[in-house]
Amino acid sequence: MDFINDVFALFARYGDGGYGEDVNQREHALQAAHFACEAGEPDTLVAAALLHDVGQFLGNAGDAAEREGRDARHEIGGADLLARYFPASVVEPIRQHVAAKRYLCAIDPAYHDRLSAASRLSLRLQGGPFSPREVDGFATSPFAAEALRLRHYDDLGKRRDFPVPPLEEYRALLQSVRL
Repeated sequence: MDFINDVFALFARYGDGGYGEDVNQREHALQAAHFACEAGEPDTLVAAALLHDVGQFLGNAGDAAEREGRDARHEIGGADLLARYFPASVVEPIRQHVAAKRYLCAIDPAYHDRLSAASRLSLRLQGGPFSPREVDGFATSPFAAEALRLRHYDDLGKRRDFPVPPLEEYRALLQSVRL
């Protein structure tokens, strides 16, 4: 249970921070989790939606794109941290949610046009749309389908003043999917 408290402490400390979107980090995470719940996703993907940007809280990664013009690889840092406490079904969609964005931009140019300005900036810093070879590699990777669904909830979770349940509502869910 201590790690869940540690995650909640990260949200308390960094959740009000921005990352280039119209919502703060906490609002974004809660909205992504809410949309995953509404879609009837398994608890592991709801947990992934809630925690997908926890790497933004590490090493000032949250606004590195806007502040420093660099990709802080938040998906890797977050997944590496969470892998000690959660199964691959939670961690791997998180690890691949940036790759999912790059994949979607490569296979559907209209997807790029729907991205927020902050997502377009981070996409550029993350390497841009995948090459055809990268598309094939992603499409056949384990958890690619889950990462694509997580990406959808990530994109939805950027609505200003959108009411969602508080973080505490997810405590039992996180505990139930923990290793």
